[in-house]
Amino acid sequence: MARYTGPKHKLARREGVNVIEKESPSLQRRLNIPPGQHGRKRKKRLSEYGAQLREKQKAKAIYGILEKQFKNLVKTVTKKKGETGEMLLALLETRADNIVYRLGFAKTRSHARQLVSHGHVLINEKKVSIPSYQVKVGDIISLSNNMQNNPGVLEAVGKKDAQILPFLKKEGMSGKVIRIPKREDLQVLFDLQPIIEYYSR
Repeated sequence: MARYTGPKHKLARREGVNVIEKESPSLQRRLNIPPGQHGRKRKKRLSEYGAQLREKQKAKAIYGILEKQFKNLVKTVTKKKGETGEMLLALLETRADNIVYRLGFAKTRSHARQLVSHGHVLINEKKVSIPSYQVKVGDIISLSNNMQNNPGVLEAVGKKDAQILPFLKKEGMSGKVIRIPKREDLQVLFDLQPIIEYYSR
């Protein structure tokens, strides 16, 4: 299954969350109206399965993950001891592309994914070009020298209101994962339990 490349506003309205990661008053007003000519009329009560499916689709849309990747992440956490939802969230948050985004080196996750895919991201001074690469506690994340002066990167880094999450530390053009992400560190826009239930059917 290919990654969604259509209009982000349409995707955001379908999932009911702002997946484009940019402030958009017009989108905010229309988030609860599904896309399409009959969007206002189509809202109906979902079945348990439908509700689980929507939460899964929402999480995939936010992190830009394909079905196979997402299913594998859920499989990984269900085999471990601990709070499954919390572990799933930690794996999503410690993907290389997400860490680059969270450190403020990219304006959106898709921009961050592009930086990783094109080999502009270094982890412990070694080039990483796989967006799904799992960053570990203690890893140092930085950008290649030529990308540090890129206008798009400088614009992202220059955002004064950008907050660094508690599990990360940032110094200039490099950052570090200082501990495993926790649910309370984040504003989670989807419900984790229905996702786990969806895959355990």
